Amino acid sequence: MTLLALTACAVLAGARSLLAVGEWVADAPPALLERLGTVVDPLFPERSWPAESTIRRLLARIDADALDRAVGAWLVDRQTSSQGLRGLAVDGKSLRGAARARGRKIHLLAACDHVSALVLAQMDVGEKTNEITCFQPLLDTLENLAGTVVTSDAMHTQHDHAVYLLDRQAHYIVIVKRNTKKLRAQLKSLPWKRIPLQDRTRATGHGRQEIRRLKVCTVNNLLFPGARQAVQIIRRRVHRKTGKISLKTVYAVTSLTAEQAGPAQLAGLIRGHWTVEALHHVRDVTFAEDASQMRTGNAPRAMATCRDLAIGALRLAGVRNIASGLRRAARDQTRPLALLGLT
Repeated sequence: MTLLALTACAVLAGARSLLAVGEWVADAPPALLERLGTVVDPLFPERSWPAESTIRRLLARIDADALDRAVGAWLVDRQTSSQGLRGLAVDGKSLRGAARARGRKIHLLAACDHVSALVLAQMDVGEKTNEITCFQPLLDTLENLAGTVVTSDAMHTQHDHAVYLLDRQAHYIVIVKRNTKKLRAQLKSLPWKRIPLQDRTRATGHGRQEIRRLKVCTVNNLLFPGARQAVQIIRRRVHRKTGKISLKTVYAVTSLTAEQAGPAQLAGLIRGHWTVEALHHVRDVTFAEDASQMRTGNAPRAMATCRDLAIGALRLAGVRNIASGLRRAARDQTRPLALLGLT
């Protein structure tokens, strides 16, 4: 536990690699080690500091599933209850660096809260194509899904997933693309031209301006279990540098009734799904996750879990800019301990 705590603190201080973790631990004062349970030998204090090779062996051999469950439970316990409908985004991310280093392919499927951006559950599915079979096992690790709205991309527009969520008294919003041709044809045939515009939002970012127009239609005979509303979103994007305009129509279905969620709420929940994409961006840009070619055993996944923990701890402390929060934690070695509640 002491080595895991030291690794988590080092990542919270901005360590991107096991070498950086080892360097942070080597610089830790004796008082910090003792606080985490290490007995410092007064005669040979240099032997009391865990070596990087020791940390590397631990992470390579650790039970990564148990570590993910422990971190998820820690974040769930500290999550504050939100008002209104709770959104939970399910999405996957590959650790590309491990594959480039000729390690095994690691693809992590995660469940991320829309508002807090906390990763409440995570599972290694090996290959991206295995996401479908791991959807239910991932959510089985969460005790209470009642009333939660689970959002996902088109890969998870699966009948079995919908039935599973309804059995757990949860709701879904799923995107419908060409992989479900009959359902998509049904949605396209709805009388959208006769339905008035019900929500309009404007956003700027990533070098473009986007306007999203949303229409909602109550349904009761779609080829999808429990579908109660159909959604049409027309996205108009203008690239600021080139001036190029693109239009895209997206369809979605949800088990939420019109009384449970109106157009504005549905628009917010669909946008909220991108919280998990923002999380992946932080892990790639701030922690350089995709550049890491760590490949030994479970170490790549364990470090990804530590990054989720670090981001979650900073979010719980009210930090909005993760890079700034990491720099602040690095300036005082006691701050990571305080963020993790180890003081």
